[in-house]
Amino acid sequence: MQSKPTSAYVHVPFCTQICFYCDFSKVFIKNQPVDDYLVHLMQEVDSYDIRTLRTLYIGGGTPTALSAKQLDFLLQELDKRLDLSQIEEFTIEANPGDLTAEKVEVLAASKVNRVSLGVQTFDDLMLKKIGRSHTVKDIYDNIDRLKQAGFHNISIDLIYALPGQTIDQVKENVARAIGLDIPHMSLYSLILENHTVFMNRMRRGKLNLPQEDTEAEMFDYIISELEQAGFEHYEISNFSKPGFESRHNLMYWDNAEYYGLGAGASGYVDGIRYRNHGPIRHYLKAVEEGNARVHEEVLSKQEQMEEEMFLGLRKKSGVSITRFSQKFGEDFKKIYGDVVAELATDGLLKVEHDVVRMTKKGLFLGDTVAEKFIID
Repeated sequence: MQSKPTSAYVHVPFCTQICFYCDFSKVFIKNQPVDDYLVHLMQEVDSYDIRTLRTLYIGGGTPTALSAKQLDFLLQELDKRLDLSQIEEFTIEANPGDLTAEKVEVLAASKVNRVSLGVQTFDDLMLKKIGRSHTVKDIYDNIDRLKQAGFHNISIDLIYALPGQTIDQVKENVARAIGLDIPHMSLYSLILENHTVFMNRMRRGKLNLPQEDTEAEMFDYIISELEQAGFEHYEISNFSKPGFESRHNLMYWDNAEYYGLGAGASGYVDGIRYRNHGPIRHYLKAVEEGNARVHEEVLSKQEQMEEEMFLGLRKKSGVSITRFSQKFGEDFKKIYGDVVAELATDGLLKVEHDVVRMTKKGLFLGDTVAEKFIID
């Protein structure tokens, strides 16, 4: 009997503005049936027999695009329906532009114990350039407000290698991030996704991005500065003070199963990876018909092993050869011995005792390394 997932992701697809780099499942909140959406979301939660959860993550979109009243409804209703008595980490994403004092009060009265703020950069001009509506002042105000309300497990997202960004601007961003005195941050290089403003500009030759060697220099600088400031680089894009690693995200990289709830959400339950209907109206109708899913895929053993590798290698702790062999009943060296040897020769992987992990060079070329484990 397969045990039930102990993690869930809840998707709030509304935003107060659409950023130029974002391709997540989201819609501009104005004139959307938000209340109706929240009611249907609870119906979807009820359709699963969800037991005790260890991690719960509300992402988006922007959950704080909801009004204080809607946010309160969402948190109270989830609390009623889910067993959160054993919850270790309950994260909500927030946008510095719309996290009001009233919304912080709502969060403080709930079981949320971790807040992830979409900061992106500490540069008002650059914030405008990338389509963000908040200011640097909003960031500081929000962090102060959250700390005063008793939140100490705070994370921020930053993006580097932005259009026209220099290494000096990255240094300034890193210094300001460290100065916030928070225990976690995620740093992502800008990735151009299809159907985004930035991708369209790129295609028209109107996007001035840093060269790859400059980007590598930025990545290098970020790692060394954060490590000096007491952060551990525990996953390709994530840094934390000891004990503040994101437990929910570690669950993904450990290739564990989880519930995905809401429009456009993805989940992994009973060996099936699935995705829900994205457009709001389609999602509402699908929930009413008793199944929010639009796509399901039963993973073969081969696919499960591939995922184990490319997700596991994202972590500093890497992949345990023994654990892999026990989990899949296969000889690791027989399947991946040659690939590992080749990548180790190229200086991208290292094997220490029972563990395969990426080198610093490997981390920068993470996707290239991961692709080598996918056997056609």
